[in-house]
Amino acid sequence: MVYLDYSATTPVDDRVIESYSAACKRFIGNPNSLHKLGLEAKEVIDASTKQIADILGVKPSEIIYTSGASEANNTAIKGICLKYQNRGKRIITTELEHSSIIAPLNYLVTLGFDVDFVKLDDKGRVDLKNLEELMDDDVILVTIASVNSEVGIKQPLEEISKIVRKYKKCFFHSDMTQSIGKEKVDLSLVDLASLSAQKFFGMKGIGALIKKENIVIEPLIHGGKSTTIYRSGTPQLPLIVSLAKAIRLAYDDFDDKQNHIKEIHDYLIDKLSKLDVDINSNEYSINQIVNFSLRGIKSETMLHALEKDDIYISTQTACSTGNYSMAVFAVTKDEKRSSTSMRVSINYLTTKEEIDLFIDSLSKNIKKLGDLR
Repeated sequence: MVYLDYSATTPVDDRVIESYSAACKRFIGNPNSLHKLGLEAKEVIDASTKQIADILGVKPSEIIYTSGASEANNTAIKGICLKYQNRGKRIITTELEHSSIIAPLNYLVTLGFDVDFVKLDDKGRVDLKNLEELMDDDVILVTIASVNSEVGIKQPLEEISKIVRKYKKCFFHSDMTQSIGKEKVDLSLVDLASLSAQKFFGMKGIGALIKKENIVIEPLIHGGKSTTIYRSGTPQLPLIVSLAKAIRLAYDDFDDKQNHIKEIHDYLIDKLSKLDVDINSNEYSINQIVNFSLRGIKSETMLHALEKDDIYISTQTACSTGNYSMAVFAVTKDEKRSSTSMRVSINYLTTKEEIDLFIDSLSKNIKKLGDLR
């Protein structure tokens, strides 16, 4: 099998599974209980939280555990807007956002909020001049992903942050699902950030919202004591322990991993450039994501053709809807390319041999399917 869909989800590292299993067996108490078993469980959660906070450069009190990035995004967006709607009802975002950003924004529109989409430059990056033009005292939230999940475009968070910071009543949220665990991030640039363990060899069902401690939000889930007043429910101790392990492993030997990924990325780009495809990712895309479009062949048809050779990539992000990629269209302004786009996502486990097998299968199927046109 050749797996090249790491940006959709990653296999769980055996060491993460071991930490999860050990926590399940050893710490059986409810962390909210006052007896000895409960206190032991709480100590483990506190230690894991501190470890995550130290790695990410935040305070333990700023970590809200969630079921994943979708819940984190919903909590951030609805939490800020419902809490601070007396300040204003305008929100700014981009056309490159994940569906777990767009859907809650659409919901807020039904409650009377206005959503503006900042323009992108010809490389798919936020037009900073247009952002400045859109900003005013009625904007209470700017939500812009650090990295787009389909094309891999990395946004200039530092410059965006400087613009947003001029408006004291406005908060800056970034969906960092495709950044945390893949690159070093500066969380001081944002007020809120979302992450998911499944993107860096962690367990599915655990993520977090990083929220600066001076910010108050309206909880998405009410009822019952937990690790924070902003997300109720029995603390998911084994998953929290596994998240700490996954984050620690993600940043171990980080530079060596990045060097390998860059080498594989460049090798892949070189091979793709010799085929009958259009490459949509550019110099601002992270090395882990390479998006390309077929010419005259449906991406879903190619997806299943590759699958027959036990090769797995994706068309759009796994949570997207519709027949074409909004992200690719936003970058290329080409409807044909956005309807035939495919995403290869690599990691430090990816080898040149796997890339060769993928390219051979892709080349074979381009010819085969092209002859059927």
